[in-house]
Amino acid sequence: MRKNFIDNIRWICILTLIPYHTFMIYNAFGEDFYIEGQSVFGTSAFIATLSPWFMPLLFALAGISSYYALQKRTPLAYTKERILKLLIPLIAGILLVVPAQTYIAERFHNGFTGSYFYQYVLFFTSTTDLTGTRGGFTPAHLWFILFLFVISMIALPIMIFCKKKKINTGKTPMVLLISMFILPFVLTPILDVGHSLGRYFGYFILGYLFLSADDLLEKLDKYRFPLLIIATVCMVGNLMLFTFYLYGSLNAPQFVFDIFSNFYGWVAILAILGLGRRYFNFKNKITNYLASSSFPVYIFHQSWVIVVAYWIFMLTENTFAQIVLIILVSFILTYATYEICNRIPVLRLLFGIKPKNNTSTK
Repeated sequence: MRKNFIDNIRWICILTLIPYHTFMIYNAFGEDFYIEGQSVFGTSAFIATLSPWFMPLLFALAGISSYYALQKRTPLAYTKERILKLLIPLIAGILLVVPAQTYIAERFHNGFTGSYFYQYVLFFTSTTDLTGTRGGFTPAHLWFILFLFVISMIALPIMIFCKKKKINTGKTPMVLLISMFILPFVLTPILDVGHSLGRYFGYFILGYLFLSADDLLEKLDKYRFPLLIIATVCMVGNLMLFTFYLYGSLNAPQFVFDIFSNFYGWVAILAILGLGRRYFNFKNKITNYLASSSFPVYIFHQSWVIVVAYWIFMLTENTFAQIVLIILVSFILTYATYEICNRIPVLRLLFGIKPKNNTSTK
């Protein structure tokens, strides 16, 4: 069976990043961003709802895709593909796309009045915490591609071993599968600087070992509604905890909330895959286009969100109007950038744009 639902879930997630990163501009939980607006509870609650499962889902999907990739590629071919599709776009994105964000950060936070190209000096010479939210060098949102490349290479020996041993996880009981949230939780302290390499390695491996099994995906389909109910209850609980945190009413050890967040995130991933297999396992011209453009859209979207926000802030002080305009204009400019790059061979190579008719995961 063709796994079109995997591609569909992926492009839906990536499109959601446009409002997600727009909402980060208005976050109420005090996290620095490249440009900042008025704090808004609603947008912050949206971020709090998605954050426990959003990026973990993308890493899990990457693990599933790696399983299928290694069924038809040698480890060497897989490594070459990772370099071509991840490492080269990562370098190109840091050099050509990310500086637009730090340029705005320098202007907004530091009163920088120099030229865009002089900002490159600051980009490569300023000492920062690597977030870049107030200028200086950063991979910005491309940390995902960096982590994915590193994790793919670290996990390769494990994936080769599992392939040779023909490990079958399709018969895993649901109770045991749900308890697998412990793995990324336990691995979280490993290189936990801003984003935990260990945590996302855990989700990648779970995707490769478990979520790629047809029998298990069929089971997730069967139990999609019970999983959705559990995930919804956890979502409500997560929003309550977030509200308590925001207004200083929490009084419990941090690890308790971390365990709950990881459990919620994992159950949400299982529910999304079960629902996706049942309702999103199709393709047409629109889904093919969105799937083929999803990776470069990921690379381009945040820079456009930040640049557009900077200029929208000058046009209106109305927060609702700002949010709507930022999302709409960023969406248009992101896809316009993709269309331009898609027509220039060297830019296709630099930004990992897939050849036509090569979008579905099998």
